[in-house]
Amino acid sequence: MIELPANLAEAVTDDEVMLRWVATLPERIAESEARWSLAIEAPFQPGGVTAWVARARNRAGEPVVLKLGWRHEESMHEADALRAWDGNGAVRLLDSATTDDTAAMLLEECRPGTPLSHVRAPAAQDEVIAGLLQRLWIEPAAKYPFRELHSMCALWADEFVEKRATTGDIGLPDDIVEAGIHALRTLPTTDSRQVLLCTDLHAENILAAEREPWLAVDPKPYIGDPAYDPVQYMLDATERLSADPLAFVARMAKLLDLDPVRLRHWVFARCVQECIDTPELAGVARALVRQLG
Repeated sequence: MIELPANLAEAVTDDEVMLRWVATLPERIAESEARWSLAIEAPFQPGGVTAWVARARNRAGEPVVLKLGWRHEESMHEADALRAWDGNGAVRLLDSATTDDTAAMLLEECRPGTPLSHVRAPAAQDEVIAGLLQRLWIEPAAKYPFRELHSMCALWADEFVEKRATTGDIGLPDDIVEAGIHALRTLPTTDSRQVLLCTDLHAENILAAEREPWLAVDPKPYIGDPAYDPVQYMLDATERLSADPLAFVARMAKLLDLDPVRLRHWVFARCVQECIDTPELAGVARALVRQLG
């Protein structure tokens, strides 16, 4: 038996696929322990929902972090992205090993590891997010393994259409819904700049460290339009986005040197796509569509 992070334990309760994967964790931990000569501690709590992550010591007694992640659609190529960034704004990958269902990563430890959201006010979070994203937006190597952003957006658009067919009123008229989903499908193909994206950089995925003040963790990398990348951070700040979406868009666009109209389109598209599960975002979509014309 091994200790499970609380969030992972809750996530697998009714998921047979994840339950089978969790059952293999003792074997995967033992394999990692032998492969990298580790002394592994208890996992971080409450942890994430698709990975087992713990502090460890290597043979030289140096602190490291072991991450065993369930390989699913959103998590592909995390190690490849960390390898490409090589510690520039993100946690450094020390080594990795992959099986059909598990990505094992040996990472540098972030100490003290405090999430940005716990110690910085929203305006200061904006500045840290912007500074990291501008460093993470590198040109991909010629033979990169990363998927294109349009593949994720097309999948989300299809899932929205299927889900809406069985959902009642979602707080938006058909014309706004159609415009938002059309934007979600087309925006990824209408920008000439293509960079390595984090796609899930938010204030919980930025940790205080010693090598640098802040380091990004847990990327979900794609290749695509940089104007997409601050959107998840903005959606997670639902109350702030709802209070004044135009001001929030303008601030992030300025900090990131992005076209504010393009960023506004991206936020609008994602608000429509997410409004079934987060009804507050329907109001944001209404406010933005009036400005988009």
